[in-house]
Amino acid sequence: MKLPAWIFLCGALAVLELPAQVTFERLLKAESEPRNWLTYSGSYKGWRYSALDQINRQNVKDLKVAWVYQMPVTHRVETTPLVVDGVMYLTEPPSNVVALDAATGRQYWRYRRSLPAKINVCCGQVNRGVAVLGDRIFVGTVDAHLVALNAKTGAVLWDVAVADYRTGHSITVAPLIVKDMVVTGIAGGEYGIRGFLDAYDTKTGQRRWRFWTIPGPGEKGHETWPGDTWKHGGGPTWVTGSYDPEQDLIIWGVGNPSPDWNGDARKGDNLFSDSAIALDAATGKLKWYFQMVPHDVHDWDSVQVPVLVDGDWKGKPRKLVYWAHRNGFYYVLDRQTGEFLLGKPFATQTWAKRLDERGRPVRNPGIDPTPEGVYVWPGVQGATNWYSPSYNPLTGLFYLTAWENKGFYQKGEAEYIAGNRYIGSVPKIDLDDEPGYGVIRALDPKTGEKAWEYKVHTKPWSGVLSTAGKLVFAASGGWITRDRQEMEAWFYALDAENGRELWRINLGGDMSSSAITYQVNGKQMVTMSAGSAIFTFALP
Repeated sequence: MKLPAWIFLCGALAVLELPAQVTFERLLKAESEPRNWLTYSGSYKGWRYSALDQINRQNVKDLKVAWVYQMPVTHRVETTPLVVDGVMYLTEPPSNVVALDAATGRQYWRYRRSLPAKINVCCGQVNRGVAVLGDRIFVGTVDAHLVALNAKTGAVLWDVAVADYRTGHSITVAPLIVKDMVVTGIAGGEYGIRGFLDAYDTKTGQRRWRFWTIPGPGEKGHETWPGDTWKHGGGPTWVTGSYDPEQDLIIWGVGNPSPDWNGDARKGDNLFSDSAIALDAATGKLKWYFQMVPHDVHDWDSVQVPVLVDGDWKGKPRKLVYWAHRNGFYYVLDRQTGEFLLGKPFATQTWAKRLDERGRPVRNPGIDPTPEGVYVWPGVQGATNWYSPSYNPLTGLFYLTAWENKGFYQKGEAEYIAGNRYIGSVPKIDLDDEPGYGVIRALDPKTGEKAWEYKVHTKPWSGVLSTAGKLVFAASGGWITRDRQEMEAWFYALDAENGRELWRINLGGDMSSSAITYQVNGKQMVTMSAGSAIFTFALP
């Protein structure tokens, strides 16, 4: 019997009994079923927190490998798996999807994407995960398509072109389900795209709405782009946002303006680049925005995961957004209005004297890129980046991966040619005289003050996970030396209250995603990718 192209055999093919369908109601209440991991961040709030506590501070030292799944890939693995009633769905770079038995790692099916020979991407052909609704799995592809798959078989149900990959558009973001829509961002800021956020009907693939992150003529913010610079203004949306169902708001981060390091032609604030945007989920209309870096010339995208918390703020209940930004500042915003409430450095930064009462930076002189080059903290990777933070309601702390580093920023010529990089020079990232160091930091989210930190030796690319077992799972996996002769590849568990290391294991490969935890057959498991493999751990 000839099998369909979307099935890949590895030994005997396991038969997938489709689990209970994932309804929008289940997604709304994802926190109430911590045995699963139903969205990119674990819930719509963006907390990346699990209420599971079978693995805790007392027994985490006994964690052992339960199973390993090897991927036939050569690209960096950045996926966050989803787990639905014992089935794990994950992406393999560049744009494949696999369904596994979450208890054993045995494969059910694989969707293998056929891709064009040449695809222009900034930072590798990567993918950060899928979304699930009903009996469907949704994935974006590096050739800028959005695809719906049958959750039981992996068969393609629909496939729509979101944009033209030949002009530098790509999709690396994990989609987000909102009601009966699948919301996706776009990558390509280094190729001079005009960024957007899209919503598609989950049944038909028909586009419901598009919000242009770089406003055109007649749209709010267009005046911040002189001439025709808006047509290639960047503003990508390449990391998954969050959703506030009570206000029906999609809150998402927008990336850098184009060209990255030469802003001469685009004088002005360049809205809505480097901004948090809040959109009406039904229409895609802008409700509010907050721009962290007006007229960015350092490539400090605002593409971090928004963390939504209802809490006390100066004696009054308030709906808040916690946001640790690539520029080195930690922000607190009002979720209903976008009002700036707090801004405080969480890492070394030399570009801003302070933030004013509206949260607008008061810049230091001499920090813009020049042909000769200038040193500025943080470097182009940022004080943090796309990797996920976590909020733990039991400790009340906000956890993140940070990088203490400076960059050497130079300005060069930038000419827009469709499909070519449109960046205006390339800064030096890894400096011999001061390579920097990584840390896991815990912040008091109401003040931005550091509660504790755990230092690592490599440039961090992994996010964090916190649990009701008072644990923080994090990783430091990458090359220590520039000549790629020495690697550090530790996955570890920290005490969520004080940062003390409780367990670690060397996984032997690059780690560029974030851990998840789930429960199957009564046993809590923790999953993390390293190199080209997915490792899953459990107690004996």
